[in-house]
Amino acid sequence: MKFDLHCHSHYSDGKHSPSFLVHRALANQVTHLAITDHDCTAAIGEVKDISAMLTLIPGVEISCEWQRHEIHIVGLCINSEEPQLESLLLAQQAGRRTRLKEMGNELQKLGIDGLIEYCAKLTCKSLSRSHVADFLVEKGIVKNRQKAFKTFLTRGGRIFVEPNWCDMTEAIDAIHNAKGLSVLAHPTRYPLSKRKLTNLVSNFAIAGGDAIEVSYGNVDLHTQKHLTEIALAKSLHVSAGSDFHDSNAHWTDIGKYPTLEERAKKNAIWEHPKWHS
Repeated sequence: MKFDLHCHSHYSDGKHSPSFLVHRALANQVTHLAITDHDCTAAIGEVKDISAMLTLIPGVEISCEWQRHEIHIVGLCINSEEPQLESLLLAQQAGRRTRLKEMGNELQKLGIDGLIEYCAKLTCKSLSRSHVADFLVEKGIVKNRQKAFKTFLTRGGRIFVEPNWCDMTEAIDAIHNAKGLSVLAHPTRYPLSKRKLTNLVSNFAIAGGDAIEVSYGNVDLHTQKHLTEIALAKSLHVSAGSDFHDSNAHWTDIGKYPTLEERAKKNAIWEHPKWHS
């Protein structure tokens, strides 16, 4: 079996359709795939009947706040129609739209119009700063996404607007209420010291979190080993996924991430007693 439990479609900040992701997974011999769009489950219904050759795991990635840091919690094996989860995701999407409008207002003050109209044409159900970055690139304001984030979109940037995410515990509870398993996504991508990261994992475990992602995208083997040690020390399961967004990003692909260590495989999320697919 080959799992990829973290990727994104054009319903959030990915570049491709859910069906593209499924066919890409099949081409890469992935047997179990979770499309985990940000605060959005639109992909689930679209692909659930697309292929009998692939097990599709209903998933989502929820943006939330922990000690003033934005972190992401992946929900796997969820019932996407569960009312508490559905309500939370709708609130998150509404917050994203409000934030986008505020960023659009800030851009207008700089003489840059058209953000709202640009976003209205997108397939996306869950708007993000990545879409603002793409708009700025398309308008010729900046050369690439990286420059857009650095100049405009990170804290201290020219149009940065503070997000209003749910609390980490609220996200975990909503996932559990939807019969799902909660996973702390890509822990080393947050701007945290080693001590802060350890505190985050401890708080995640105390809040009832189930697993942490120890292998993803371009994570190096030293980091993977360190995260595996943290997970095992906290009696957490481990998860893995490519965090794939775009086929033009040649460092990543569906099903591409470092193989789990042997000691971690027995604690893989798909070995969790509440795992169901």
